[in-house]
Amino acid sequence: MKKLFTLIALACMAWAMPAQAQVDFGVKAGLNLTNFSINDSKVLAAENKTGFFAGVTAKVTLPVVGLGVDGSVLYDQREAKLKATGTTLKQQSIQIPVNLRYGVGLGDIANIFAYAGPQFGFNIGGKNDSFDERLDNVNNWRFKDSNLSGNVGVGVTLLKHLQASVNYNFAIGKTGDFDSVGDAIDNIDKKTVKAKANAWQVSLAYFF
Repeated sequence: MKKLFTLIALACMAWAMPAQAQVDFGVKAGLNLTNFSINDSKVLAAENKTGFFAGVTAKVTLPVVGLGVDGSVLYDQREAKLKATGTTLKQQSIQIPVNLRYGVGLGDIANIFAYAGPQFGFNIGGKNDSFDERLDNVNNWRFKDSNLSGNVGVGVTLLKHLQASVNYNFAIGKTGDFDSVGDAIDNIDKKTVKAKANAWQVSLAYFF
């Protein structure tokens, strides 16, 4: 699956090469509604929490009606609140989404589009964290140094400059993990529990 998304990203960048393509640059920011999905809820569970992202973006309009490619470099912060203790896990990363998009124009007023593609993430915050001392059966939280996710979304561009969009960002593979021991997992001596940081994202962008 990771190889497939990497090939899609390379194909998107290759299609953006024709000299007739139009390139627009801008800034982008938005909100994450993060859902940390933990594969063993008997050990630990997390609540949704809001984060944010911001950075620069570029849009390539291809010489094929309706097709385009967009890419961004974003600072991204996501959080999850652990239900058992109220402790908050914070993930800080640089995210690079690359999306293939298809749009339908409504004259010079608006363009409605759908998009999908891979997103490459690189952790820049603390990699390890400790849990509340009341959870003596879990420890050693670890964020991965890098992760791959995917995007599927829709949006609208108004007056060729202002863009609003909403998408679902889903993790491909684990975002992080922790070790659990003791009675919380039926007396198994030790087990690595995996977590994925999925998110609904709402964003605004302005192209110059």
